[in-house]
Formats: sequence, structure tokens, C-alpha cells
Amino acid sequence: MCRNIVPLNNLQPAATDDECHDAALQFVRKISGANAPSRANRAVFDRAVAEIAQATRVLLDELVTTAPPKNRDEEAAKRRARSAERYEAIRVYQQEKRAAAARS
Repeated sequence: MCRNIVPLNNLQPAATDDECHDAALQFVRKISGANAPSRANRAVFDRAVAEIAQATRVLLDELVTTAPPKNRDEEAAKRRARSAERYEAIRVYQQEKRAAAARS
């Protein structure tokens, strides 16, 4: 899954339409391979985002769960911690790679 798309189900407070749109935009960008569409593709790109955002809203509104709602701040903190770990691992790997290259 794209790292920029965050789980929106069962959040307290509930996901907003803007969050559904942002997730749809990231999804369409990933699928199309384009961060910004050309003028020729703008209409189809925007229509896809709107349709996916609407489908996302319907999905979130109709999902049922018995789990307690997730705290937005706690979930964001978890995402930041995972990101920090991932980037630290990348930094260490690159440092070790440079050191190995310097030795040879």
C-alpha cells in the first residue's frame, strides 16, 4: 500500500471528506504513475479522484466494527515513529555502503 494513504476507518473523530479526497488523490497518482496529469488527461484524472473519493466515503460510512475507535493523535504518532525507524534504517544502510566502498 502507498505509505501516504493512511487507514481512515474507525477513527475518532470520523474521517472527513477532505481526507477521503486526499486518499483518492494519492491512489490515482499511484495507479496512473503521474503526480500531476497532463492537460489532455486532467478531466479523466479529476473524475477518477472524485469517483474514488465518493466510493471511499460510502465504504467508510457503511463499514461496521466492534473495535473501539482509534485515537487520531496516537495513530499519527505511530506513523511518525514507523517513518523515523524506516529513514534511520535507510541512513544506516547508506552509511555502511559508503564505508564499504571506501574500504575497497
